[in-house]
Amino acid sequence: MSQKGPDFLISAQAPGKLYIAGEYAVVEPGYPAIIVALNQFVTVTIEPSHDYGRIASKQYQENSLYWQRQGSELVFDNRDNPFHYILSAIHLTEQYAQSVGKPLGVYHLNVNSDLDSADGKKYGLGSSAAVTVATVKALCQFYDIQLSKDQLFKLAAIAHLDVQGNGSLGDIAASVYGGWIAYRAFDRDWLASARRELSLTDLLNTTWPGLEIELLTPPAPLRLLIGWTGTPASTSHLVDRIALFKATQRQSYHAFLDDSRNCLHRMIQGFHDGDLTAIQREITINRQLLNQLAHLSHVTIETKLLKTMCDTAVDLGGAAKSSGAGGGDCGIVIIDAAKDLAHLLHDWEHRGIEPLKLNVHNVIE
Repeated sequence: MSQKGPDFLISAQAPGKLYIAGEYAVVEPGYPAIIVALNQFVTVTIEPSHDYGRIASKQYQENSLYWQRQGSELVFDNRDNPFHYILSAIHLTEQYAQSVGKPLGVYHLNVNSDLDSADGKKYGLGSSAAVTVATVKALCQFYDIQLSKDQLFKLAAIAHLDVQGNGSLGDIAASVYGGWIAYRAFDRDWLASARRELSLTDLLNTTWPGLEIELLTPPAPLRLLIGWTGTPASTSHLVDRIALFKATQRQSYHAFLDDSRNCLHRMIQGFHDGDLTAIQREITINRQLLNQLAHLSHVTIETKLLKTMCDTAVDLGGAAKSSGAGGGDCGIVIIDAAKDLAHLLHDWEHRGIEPLKLNVHNVIE
């Protein structure tokens, strides 16, 4: 445990995220996505306690539980419950702390999130990933553990995966590295095997097959707009349904993967070249690919309101698409910063689309 005084307070934060492109394909190892970190945060504070510990959150005290019926049993889905991510992060971080000789302590851990609005609106900004990363960061301060960004990503990714069970962990990468990133997922089957063979310390220090995280610099005129449709979506459930499509229509699924990879390679090159027009062109292509996937899989990715949001932005010369798993939540627009956006934003609000006044968050080294 850190050698500070008895009343010290530790604080750590992690940003939320939005997917720009590459959704669904990114769950497969080596298939790229572009993700951006945003200046809304989950903050975790820790203070030592002498007798008992407490985990508390103002936002999460009335969190909903999802369940399904399996025969006569109620089966609960923990993937939308933030406390399970917090507990998993505690378990893994303390396992690592013990492995490097740190005695475990007792503490009060408090979570404060501004990823959702004050009146409870859920924007889909990756709160489960951010709370996982912030918890790991705070506990590493508490136990006086120094982790590199790569090690922090790996520890938080394992903790998150233990709860969610699927997904690419790109939202973890965005919360750790900040800014604009190109992300390629690691091989989850390899990780499952490696966890049986390697210690946690060795696991954090070894190369994970397929994992690539590259910081991108956007072109100077690029402006990111975010619109929220007012309908929250469950990423885990949507990814589950695409997994069923993968199992039953493998040829169509692999065609989607190849097309997405080619699109993202061209988009990433657009970032390297500072070419806004190329990035916008590939955003439009990625939207078409996701709509084809939705049609083939019978999964609603671009809802009616997301389509309206995108179409109105395209009319103004922007490129737009749903963000993340879709089915609600947010859409993104990539547009030239010189455009007059007042009419577009007014039109969104008139149609029930909330423009989110968010900026990109770059992690300071």
